[in-house]
Amino acid sequence: MFRRVLSVCLLASLLLAFSKSYSQSAPIDTFRVEQSPYLLLDKGLQYRITKAINSMYDFNFPVAERDFAVIAYQYPDHPLPDFLMALGYWWRIEVDVTNEKYDDIFIRYLDRAIEKAEDLFDEDETNKEAAFFLAAGYGFQSRLYSERKSWTKAAWAGRNALKYMELSRGEEEFNPELLLGDALFNYFSVWIPDNYPLLKPVMALFPKGNKELGLQQLEQVASNAFYTRVEAQYFLFRLYASEEKKPYEALRISEYLNSKFPNNPYFHRSYARHLYTVGRWTEALNQSLEILDRIDAKQVGYEANSGRYASFYAAEYYRRVGDMAEAKKYYLKTISYGEESESQESGYYLHALVQLGKMETAAGNKALAKKYFKEVKRYAKRKHPAHQEARDFIKKNKL
Repeated sequence: MFRRVLSVCLLASLLLAFSKSYSQSAPIDTFRVEQSPYLLLDKGLQYRITKAINSMYDFNFPVAERDFAVIAYQYPDHPLPDFLMALGYWWRIEVDVTNEKYDDIFIRYLDRAIEKAEDLFDEDETNKEAAFFLAAGYGFQSRLYSERKSWTKAAWAGRNALKYMELSRGEEEFNPELLLGDALFNYFSVWIPDNYPLLKPVMALFPKGNKELGLQQLEQVASNAFYTRVEAQYFLFRLYASEEKKPYEALRISEYLNSKFPNNPYFHRSYARHLYTVGRWTEALNQSLEILDRIDAKQVGYEANSGRYASFYAAEYYRRVGDMAEAKKYYLKTISYGEESESQESGYYLHALVQLGKMETAAGNKALAKKYFKEVKRYAKRKHPAHQEARDFIKKNKL
């Protein structure tokens, strides 16, 4: 558990911040500024590839990758083009991390970026940019290996990421990227032992963090940074929604990201989720139905995992307004999408089964109701709320 939490939430997540380093437009007059010796800080290049990076975030991968190919032609020995290509595949993975379809090509691009960064670093061990790409490449590898429960690989890549992250420090212009890393470390180095007490001895080996400072730093990056604004917003809305219990703050940020990147399915379903959480039912329904329409239209990135979310929110809306036929329709869709994405242990899948069991009981279809409740007990752990609700309902209604 420690390797997963640390690798996913700390190492690779802080390095994900790098991706935004090209997504804000640089003013045209930056072409007249003296160029940095590092390609990472080349203002002219930042300006030229802004459209490509924004296209990537908006899931228009053909446009993004054509521009990345041009950069690869211009800088064949630099890790940047391969890293950007890998980043595009990471966003494909991010939509549904259980889907391993893109793993191999993602790792191949990262390996190539790491190899080129190692060549630069071997030539000059003071090269902060080379160290930065090595940290980023190993960090992303650590994150994927953690998702795949390849703990040894995740730990090895994570250690390398930390080593090169430290070596990349000292260049003042890199500070915007590095501040997000500091913020996440400050937050999670406190969060991990608070939530996993058995890991306290392990976390004692790391510098002491400051959770409140971490949040402040994330807010600072999200509001003011040139490079890492979107990644900071991404982590903020996730923390506000879950750990910090600030659903309206989560909604504010996800609404902005969805408006800026309206074809990004991850931001889209997050926006729908936060609308649902704060009780804006009609808006949550509208966003959910749009997600389902995009799945039916086979729009890039919209798949069963997003469908499971959207169907559940739609079902809950119709149940609350008393349209039980529509509610049943969308609960069944939740089940279907859950099975397609192999997410039978997820809360939405389990609660959909509970509601279907209740509906069939009310309709006098006790055999079918028992089938639904049996599925709840099959997939849910005994302490799960859905399991408890199913047991209580069965006992009360003598099923």
